[in-house]
Amino acid sequence: MPFYRGNELAKVYDDALDEGFGLIASNIAEPNVMMGLMEGAARENSDLLLQLSGGAATFAGNEDPVSGLKAMGTYIESIAEQYDIGVFLNMDHQTDMDFIEAQMDLGIPSSIMIDASHEPFEENVERSREVVQMKEDKGADVLIEAELGQIKGVEDEIEAEEAFYTDPEQAVEFVDRTGCDLLAISVGTQHGVAKGKDLELRPDLARDIRVALRDHGLDTPLVLHGSSGVQPDQLQEMLQHGICKVNKDTRYQYEYTRTAFDHYREDPEAIVPPEGVEDARDTFFNETEWSPNKDVFDPRVVGRKIRERIADVHADLTHVSGSANQSRYV
Repeated sequence: MPFYRGNELAKVYDDALDEGFGLIASNIAEPNVMMGLMEGAARENSDLLLQLSGGAATFAGNEDPVSGLKAMGTYIESIAEQYDIGVFLNMDHQTDMDFIEAQMDLGIPSSIMIDASHEPFEENVERSREVVQMKEDKGADVLIEAELGQIKGVEDEIEAEEAFYTDPEQAVEFVDRTGCDLLAISVGTQHGVAKGKDLELRPDLARDIRVALRDHGLDTPLVLHGSSGVQPDQLQEMLQHGICKVNKDTRYQYEYTRTAFDHYREDPEAIVPPEGVEDARDTFFNETEWSPNKDVFDPRVVGRKIRERIADVHADLTHVSGSANQSRYV
């Protein structure tokens, strides 16, 4: 299927609100995780929402975020053609207005999240509205996500030491004044490594925000950031209250590294000389009897294992979020 933009993504969110499911918005920074996510989503007939942060775009572009967005956008579009699901890209936690404008001009992302949640309310409204106005002025086919409240932890160099829960009435004012298409709310989740048992989650607050918005004629999809430690039962309770987008990043980062670690520790002497053998890597072990085993160290070997593990993890998450067998395009 083609790599879709904002108008098609809006239809998926309409389905999600009607049917009570959510899309797992999955962060990527390189191709192995991306391809694993596509395979996992396709396996379960779930549409796929990928995410690219500013830092990830900079990494992918050799310190140039625009180059990184172009490279990953091309990669996503090419691989998406192999599958029958809808594939979308959200730009996560964006703060640089020049880069946001470049994203719209390139026409690559399906949605863009402007994150001014660390600013006072009025400045958050002003900056979020500026991005919505930019979209309208350019006629860009892109949805705009904004955030109200603060989520504890660090995400792409944005840090909050304490959580500030989203106020329902303030959420109504914020959406009304900014015109944002999606609203990320703070209801007790945490960026980075967290355990569900330690989180002070407020599904009741998500419900109150949803009700307040609808009472004012605003059927705005809600977004849950920092969900990597949230357990399935906790997430499913949140999904009952208008949350249609659930962000995952840290979990995939761990699965990537853990899969590589498990692969290499199975046969460490295929990579590193045993005790007593000179570690003469500069001459590629020319003077030793021992040699490394290419069947183990070839990056494609571990890369395939990473893709397989990410696919399994994401496939399971589509069932937790209810998006399995909900693709509009299968």
